[in-house]
Amino acid sequence: MLKLAIIGLTCTTLLILILFRMSNDPTLCEPSEVSGILPNGNSTVNDDTIMSEHLQVDAILHYATSRVIPQQTMDEIKISFNILKSLTPCNLLVFGLGHDSFMWSSINLRGTTLFLEEDPKWSRAILKDLSFIRSNTVRYRTTLYEAEKLIEHYNKEPDCWARKSILRGNSKCKLALNMLSNEVYDKEWDIIMIDGPKGYFDQAPGRMSAIYSAAVMARNRKGPGVTHVVMHDVDRDVEKVYAELFLCRKNLVDGVGKLWHFEIPPASDVNTDFC
Repeated sequence: MLKLAIIGLTCTTLLILILFRMSNDPTLCEPSEVSGILPNGNSTVNDDTIMSEHLQVDAILHYATSRVIPQQTMDEIKISFNILKSLTPCNLLVFGLGHDSFMWSSINLRGTTLFLEEDPKWSRAILKDLSFIRSNTVRYRTTLYEAEKLIEHYNKEPDCWARKSILRGNSKCKLALNMLSNEVYDKEWDIIMIDGPKGYFDQAPGRMSAIYSAAVMARNRKGPGVTHVVMHDVDRDVEKVYAELFLCRKNLVDGVGKLWHFEIPPASDVNTDFC
C-alpha cells in the first residue's frame, strides 16, 4: 500500500508539472526576445528561456524519480497550481521549505519565489542539490504552546491591531515577524503560501506569526489586485482559529482537504479591524 501511495503521489506532482509545460500560458510559450538566428533561418530564444525550459525538465525528472511522498494531495496542489499559473510571473512567498519547493520554484521561474524556513539543518538538506532555490532562515519568537495567550496579547497590544499593523521594527507585537529581510518587507507578494513553520508540538514555533504577518502584508498592499493566501493544515485547531481571526471567513474563496484559499484585498480603511 505504501509503495502504491508513493507512486500515486509522485505521479500527481509529475502530472502538475507536465500540464504546466503544456498549458497555453504566454509566459512559457512565447519567448520574450530573439538572441540569434540558426543556420536554417529559425530564431533562437534567449538564455533565460532556455534556462527555464531546462529547470522545468529537471523538475519533472526530479519528481518522476523521487520516492518521497508529497506533503499535499492532488486536489490541494491543484488549487495553488491554478492560482500560480494564472499569475506567473509573480511574487511568491512561501512559509516552509519542503519536497514541493522545487515544483513551485520551477513554475514561477520568471517571477520571484522566496522561502522562509526556521530549521537550518532542514534547509541544507533540501537545498544541497537545488542551489537556485532562494530561502531565508527565520528565528521565530513564538511557540505553539503560547497560541492561546498570544490571542490575549493581540487583543491588549495596540501595536498588533489592524489599524496600526506593521511588521518591520515592530517589537511590541509578538505576532509580528519583525526579523525578516528587507526584501520581504519591500516587495508586494501576489501569493503567500503558509505550509510552515512546524506546528505539531508545543515547543514548535507554530504558524500564528506566519498567519498574522501574511494578513498584515495583504492589508498593506499598495498595488492593484488582491493577495492570495493559501494555507495548509487547517484541520488543526490553531491554524483554523488564527485563519478565521486574521485572514477572515469572508475572504475564503476555495478549499479542499486540509487547504484553504483566501483572496485578501488591500485595506480600504486603515481604521478597520482585520475581519
